[in-house]
Amino acid sequence: MSNLEKLPVTVITGFLGSGKTTLVRHLMQNPQGKRLAIVVNEFGDVGVDGDILKSCAIPDCPAENIMELANGCICCTVADDFIPTIEALMALEPRPDHILIETSGLALPKPLLKAFDWPDIRSKITVDGVIALADAEAVAAGRFAPNVEAVDAQRMADESIDHETPLSEVFEDQISCADIILLTKPDLAGPEGVAKAKEVIAAEAPRPLPVVEVAEGAVDVRVVLGLGAAAEDDMDARPSHHDGHDDHEHDDFESVIVDLPEQADPAELVANIERLANELNILRVKGYAAVQGKPMRLLVQAVGSRVRHQYDRPWGSGEERRSRLVVIAEHDDIKEAEIRHILVGVTEAAE
Repeated sequence: MSNLEKLPVTVITGFLGSGKTTLVRHLMQNPQGKRLAIVVNEFGDVGVDGDILKSCAIPDCPAENIMELANGCICCTVADDFIPTIEALMALEPRPDHILIETSGLALPKPLLKAFDWPDIRSKITVDGVIALADAEAVAAGRFAPNVEAVDAQRMADESIDHETPLSEVFEDQISCADIILLTKPDLAGPEGVAKAKEVIAAEAPRPLPVVEVAEGAVDVRVVLGLGAAAEDDMDARPSHHDGHDDHEHDDFESVIVDLPEQADPAELVANIERLANELNILRVKGYAAVQGKPMRLLVQAVGSRVRHQYDRPWGSGEERRSRLVVIAEHDDIKEAEIRHILVGVTEAAE
């Protein structure tokens, strides 16, 4: 599938108070014909409130198109939160034309890009671009965040964030990962402050980046959406202070495809999938099964030990009744022989 056929996703990053929610609200209310969906990542009651965006819902971006993830950093909750959320948005009718992801103010954007390499979604979505918002006055003054005390409070509220990382490094990571910089609140910074902020950004950027002054989030959709960056394929051009660190590495997943015979009892299959999660740390199972005596195909989707299954459609005329599951886990947890034994071992022994 080409990038033109994939569903585009835009990642919006920037410190608390830099104007991310204002920008998203503006894009929602001025979509220029695009059907938008929104993912808001926040930590508890700190940061962006998804209810603000839901209150601004319009027909092209109704409330059901806005989802909130408050269980920690998206890239650390890939299987439990991020993948199911993206899949749910992609399944909406009508399907969104574009997904916006508003990150927490202290989230590092590059690890999030690595989450898009997850096998279930890599073939279906593309990172159209990364937008970094920077408060002009704060950047010019070397504070980087407009309210350092509020950012520190947000930092302390999330145990997954490195409390020792200087704000300057987080800012540099946001700039390095971006495809376009929106310089917010230029009126407060004044011409000299804007010029200084642009100098700081140019000095930190690993490559020339467009910098657009934006007041009250008012920017033309055509400027920030449709960049076609395919950022998931361009990781080396986006250096980070955390490159090479073990934490936040999500590109080390493997999958195993398991063919099964017809199933006598769906409950037994579900129990075996639960065993995969509990005994082998399997993160994701997805596929379908043929059930004896049933004319319809059984669709199976599991995140950890939570298994959903339903009959989704009749087997087609002449279609082979077969069962096939894709099992996904981190590299060290893929033990193919044990996976196959749990899923088909009893049947193989009987044969």
